[in-house]
Amino acid sequence: MAKIRIQKIIAESGYCSRRKAEELISKRRVKVNGRPIKLGDKAGYKDIITIDGERINIVKRKNYIYLMMNKPRGYITTASDQLGRRCVMDLLNGVEERVYPIGRLDRNSEGLLLFTNDGNFANSIMHPSRHVSKSYRVTVRPDISDEQLIKLSESMEIDGRMTIPATVNVLNKQEGRVVLLITIKEGRNRQIRRMCEAVGLEVARLRRVSLGPLKLGMLKPGTYRELTGEELRAIRNAIGKEG
Repeated sequence: MAKIRIQKIIAESGYCSRRKAEELISKRRVKVNGRPIKLGDKAGYKDIITIDGERINIVKRKNYIYLMMNKPRGYITTASDQLGRRCVMDLLNGVEERVYPIGRLDRNSEGLLLFTNDGNFANSIMHPSRHVSKSYRVTVRPDISDEQLIKLSESMEIDGRMTIPATVNVLNKQEGRVVLLITIKEGRNRQIRRMCEAVGLEVARLRRVSLGPLKLGMLKPGTYRELTGEELRAIRNAIGKEG
């Protein structure tokens, strides 16, 4: 059997996404048959691949799982935490397969979060070139001016790079609070919060309500469900079109 890139084997095993696997390889945390490897190296399915000394199951999966969760506030998007904080994986009761979250929502954010054991699928959604849209219902304080709305929608510098312009709409406006719908096409760390801070707004609540064609809908906080066949077809079409 022809050898393939090691990050692809790791992703297919369900251990993590391909992007995360590439990061682990770059940090020299991955070994094949006891030897450290570098990006671009290849292996076969019979080779022994370890990550931090732990051997992974590299039997190619045939049955992939695709889940949507309504992440509640107070949970971090990771498998475990040394500080004892609550993790989103704690909410996946009844899921026997090893899955992992696609992307992140910070501890104080909530809403739509996907999980899978399909590394190629996860990598396609997260890859910057795909520009998959993400919409957030954001409550800000105390008020918002036309100038702030314009600045939020325009490209701004974060971490030395300009963002892709966003779409910003006012959903509700009351004294001391405004509810916005903000749609972005990238996923930088705490991007929505940092955009709001840059224009002088305090974020009181942030909830992701959609990712590409996938909608959170009426899914209750802390619960999850499998994606339907129609949803899977829709998000796969979006990945192809938006790339």
